[in-house]
Amino acid sequence: MTDTALAASDLTIEYPAHSVSAAYTAVKGFSLTVQRGEIVGIVGSSGSGKSTLAEVISGNSASMRNRDAPPRITGGSLSVLGYDVRHLRGKDLNRLTYSIGYLRQDAGATLTSNLTVAETIVEPLYLRDKHYDRHSAGLRAAILLESLMLPVGMLNQQPHELSSGQRQRVAIARALILEPELLIVDEPTAGIDASVRGQVIDEITHQQRQRGASALIISHDLEVLARSVERILVLHEGVVIGLGSIEAVLTDPRHPYVESLARMMAPGAPPQAPEPVQNQGAHDEH
Repeated sequence: MTDTALAASDLTIEYPAHSVSAAYTAVKGFSLTVQRGEIVGIVGSSGSGKSTLAEVISGNSASMRNRDAPPRITGGSLSVLGYDVRHLRGKDLNRLTYSIGYLRQDAGATLTSNLTVAETIVEPLYLRDKHYDRHSAGLRAAILLESLMLPVGMLNQQPHELSSGQRQRVAIARALILEPELLIVDEPTAGIDASVRGQVIDEITHQQRQRGASALIISHDLEVLARSVERILVLHEGVVIGLGSIEAVLTDPRHPYVESLARMMAPGAPPQAPEPVQNQGAHDEH
């Protein structure tokens, strides 16, 4: 077992040409090393390449090879939990994805409609081991729900009965159920009421830290990242323009986008306007 959870060097990620769309380079020359147990934040505006990185690092894009134009690595190297992601196939791909918890940007809005909350959360356990004990699975789901401040009685409900923020927390529980060595969460607090948003992000990072596991937290919300990560990486148009502690990055801004982040975090600055997240439910929880 390596001490490095993620090592990317000069990584370039491209969406290949398809239909009427030309090839598009989404991430250019990306380099980052994340040690086991480290929590790192990634921040950037819409279209900066954050979600593309999440798709590739999680192994999700590699499992989509038969679908339309998933992002692919065209340059550099990427090692995740000791696996060479650029050349990952078959059983090694399965082993990697079972070791990673991945929360897509639109996870809360795309839960399987005909599964209960309990079935949604525990499904990854049975994808990994179809003989997994059902009582143990149910207990783990209940504990996760409570840790994310949702009532255990919600286990038998279906997604359409929940608010957008509740669905998002169910999706987070699903991403955590396998106790991942690396957790990748893309806009984890999207749709979640401000009164519990901080507690949810604290629980996510607590679960990873108590197991010595790592996490990448992708968010446009610097306040979320400030309470949860050791370092941030700033992406702009697919290029890294800042890396270090939040204080170090914002006190020495070397790019106009980083300057704008510094102004938003300055004392007395007006609250950040939430960046729109596609496919979220129309209403928040109450």
